[in-house]
Amino acid sequence: MPPQATATPTAAAATPLSAGAAPLARWWLIALGLTLLWDLAGADLAVMQLIGGPRGFALRDQWLLSRVLHDAVRQAAVLFYLLVWAWAAWPARWQRGPAALWTLPRRERLTVALLTTLGLLVVNLIKNASQTSCPWDLQAFGGPAHYVSHWTLGLRDGGSGRCFPGGHASSAYAFLGLCLPWLMPPAGRSRSPAAGWRWLGFLLVAGAVAGVVQTVRGAHYPSHTLWTLVICAGVTLAGWRIAQRWMT
Repeated sequence: MPPQATATPTAAAATPLSAGAAPLARWWLIALGLTLLWDLAGADLAVMQLIGGPRGFALRDQWLLSRVLHDAVRQAAVLFYLLVWAWAAWPARWQRGPAALWTLPRRERLTVALLTTLGLLVVNLIKNASQTSCPWDLQAFGGPAHYVSHWTLGLRDGGSGRCFPGGHASSAYAFLGLCLPWLMPPAGRSRSPAAGWRWLGFLLVAGAVAGVVQTVRGAHYPSHTLWTLVICAGVTLAGWRIAQRWMT
């Protein structure tokens, strides 16, 4: 139940944030723990050996996977990113009639857009610095590289590198901030969480599908998708928390 108007400013500011933040933070910690356990188990290579062989990956150039679920989805993600920025910049004076659906305060919309950009930027910076090559570059699958864990920093595997974490999965996971205005509304604002859960469910499924597509094609290990989720969700939750004062 929302705090009464007579509540102290401290209580009023803390209650809405802590109510939504705690469950999401716990789920993020669970995702981080499961991802670390996956890495410790060394399951990446075992999974890829079930999918590919010395002649490579049979589905690498399959039309539906490569042209539709990779190329077309990536282009759709770019368009969606531009639409998010258009939504963020939408003037308040135009929020009438059908546009009333866009009535989130502009600072919240701008925060969502900025966090989306930050998530994409962090993933790409890590990828550009990574010396981990893609599975289809491994000798076991017809390439020149040998397997080296992404935790083995500073040791090249003989391939082209720049494959960790999964960039394609970030085309969905970078947008996780879209759920936060409803799941973690700023202090003093109360909203039904239904829209936030719908956004969260859609983005988690979309990112998982994007990651699986790249795994069966031989482009990424399963851990690459898991780490993309952990990175994007961590950046988004931390950034939203830091921006609370600016949004209220």
